[in-house]
Amino acid sequence: MSFNTALSGLKAASTYLNVTGNNIANTGTTGFKYSRAEFADLYASSMFGTGSNSVGSGVLTSDIAQQFTQGNITYTDNSLDLAINGSGYFIVNDGGSQLYTRSGAFKVDNQGNVVDSSGNNLMGYGVDSDGNLVNGVLTNLVVDTTNQEPNATTSVTQSLALNSAASLPTTTPFDSSISTSYNWSTSATLYDSQGNAHTMSQYFVKTDSNEWSMYVLVDGRNPQDPTSTDPYEASLPFTTAGKLDTSNLASGDFTINADGTLSLSDWVPAAISDATTDPVTWASNGAAASTSGITLDLRTMTQTNTSFSVNSLYQDGYTTGQLSGLSVDETGQLFATYTNGQSKVIGQTALATFANMQGLTPVGGTAWRQSLASGEPVIGTPGSGTLGAIAAGALEDSNVDLTSQLVDLIVAQRNYQANAKTIETENTISQTIINIR
Repeated sequence: MSFNTALSGLKAASTYLNVTGNNIANTGTTGFKYSRAEFADLYASSMFGTGSNSVGSGVLTSDIAQQFTQGNITYTDNSLDLAINGSGYFIVNDGGSQLYTRSGAFKVDNQGNVVDSSGNNLMGYGVDSDGNLVNGVLTNLVVDTTNQEPNATTSVTQSLALNSAASLPTTTPFDSSISTSYNWSTSATLYDSQGNAHTMSQYFVKTDSNEWSMYVLVDGRNPQDPTSTDPYEASLPFTTAGKLDTSNLASGDFTINADGTLSLSDWVPAAISDATTDPVTWASNGAAASTSGITLDLRTMTQTNTSFSVNSLYQDGYTTGQLSGLSVDETGQLFATYTNGQSKVIGQTALATFANMQGLTPVGGTAWRQSLASGEPVIGTPGSGTLGAIAAGALEDSNVDLTSQLVDLIVAQRNYQANAKTIETENTISQTIINIR
């Protein structure tokens, strides 16, 4: 009987050594979770049950339980290295089946798929044709590497400050080529339907107390007629408090909107068609302006005793853009940035959690599979519910405590030696009995 008891102890010690050795071997494995060998004692049972003074029959391995404590987060230089700070697992597609992992070393393959080192696709929520996230429908995350199409300018918003103490210009009438015929000028960029950039120049002329005129040229030309250099004009009255009086705007060129903005609805994008003439010849460049026109919002313009300045400028057009980088925020939203300065959401990483994480089945590659014991996955976006947040440009280290594991290694070794000694002692006793004559 002692032989069997000691043999079970040897098996348990060997399992202890194997588990500890596996933990030590994976100290540097990203997202690895260490395991703990759990043992239970054995008692032989009869039809009447075990007695109160029963001698045990040894030990068995009751479970090898993985410990899902948080590992340290180490920051890297790769924007697609992702770490989960808190609860949850990345969901990856392994040829049609879903696996769950804490290892977030992802990259983009030659097809634009976001994959891990095993080639499994990272799953999450994609976007529709309008760029809106489609929540609730898991799909493989893909990076669209095609160029971003240009967007024609539809609105320009400017916050300008005019100097109320300025004198009237010494030269009249206004001429954009004569600086003494206006008080101040500024410019903004407009984009046509093909992504060509055009310069909208604005010249401000003080005409009386609290009265200004604004003259506008695009590429130095009349906005509607590229063969002409006649500017568009708008009268800009101000209140005694120095605010733009939007209720009394006047213009024969711009449309005055009910909300106090101006509309440039007939702009013809132009370019030089013949540089050999004097002056050079301009004509339509074949592109078009936004079909909705361009709204010029000057409602925050002021006229006070201050220096001329542009406090803010925004326009919504842009040229063609090439993909220049990727980034991920803490909610798992994947952003593509382009050479034209634009960025857009192209997907969102999803996370999963389980009622019984220790019920997950390890399948290697620092991944687990759902099992009956784990229960169904609860899937959501990072930061929602009990799910953790995403740390981009970072990886989660193994949660192995090397010092503790080395101590466990010594303990397992001593256990093995002690059980081997039990067998040796039992063998000596048996030999003594055999030698009785």
